Amino acid sequence: MSKAPSTNATRILKQAGLAYTEHLYRYEDKGGTAVSARELGVPEHAVIKTLVMEDEKGAPLIILMHGDREVSTKELARQIGARSVQPCKPEVANRHSGYLVGGTSPLGLKKAMPVHAEATIFELDRIYLNGGSRGFLVGLEPKDLERVLSLRRVHVALT
Repeated sequence: MSKAPSTNATRILKQAGLAYTEHLYRYEDKGGTAVSARELGVPEHAVIKTLVMEDEKGAPLIILMHGDREVSTKELARQIGARSVQPCKPEVANRHSGYLVGGTSPLGLKKAMPVHAEATIFELDRIYLNGGSRGFLVGLEPKDLERVLSLRRVHVALT
């Protein structure tokens, strides 16, 4: 497989001096975290998806969620003080993040926006999240992610 790309996300991790691993896999359109977990041989629960959402005013936000869980948008809205929250259309998400959907990382976003993370992510020893390119994940300790991101922990996972 080819060499891992240099992305805004990996530059931020390097600048912060954090230890992380690079994982390339064959990207499948609409394959999601099930494909990346299978390709990397890790539990889908440890693969963290970066979802770009917006509130009722169209203000963008990020929510980080376990790959095998869905987000309760109603609960997320309640916890962040919004009337409603919904996923952005892919083209809008691309514009906000500066990444293509399927390659969105919470690190190195084009536009500053609030980042919220499912609190149970921080119970894991290691997580895998998008490194800023389709077919490319980075593995790191959740506490290290919290060191480089100003994020808010929330409890919004549907089981």
